[in-house]
Amino acid sequence: NVLQIQAAQGAFAAILADGSVVAWGPFGDCSAVQDKLRHVQQIAATGTAFAATLADGSVVCWGNASDGGDCSAVQHQLRNVQQIQATGRAF
Repeated sequence: NVLQIQAAQGAFAAILADGSVVAWGPFGDCSAVQDKLRHVQQIAATGTAFAATLADGSVVCWGNASDGGDCSAVQHQLRNVQQIQATGRAF
């Protein structure tokens, strides 16, 4: 059961009923962060990156780093996040 599908430029990410994520297509590969994608509440997409909010208020990003796929520089500030908005190249 799919709860949400989010599209980027030719890539897709879906939240499944158990809160996990399946992603596919260019820039959709989430294998590097797959173990963190649990209890996902929302997914947002830029042109070539994705960001997911988790039930604990944290955020997981993947995809093209120049379009927001690497949020490690601000990871310590991403707490109690309730919603993410995306532009074409940033979250």
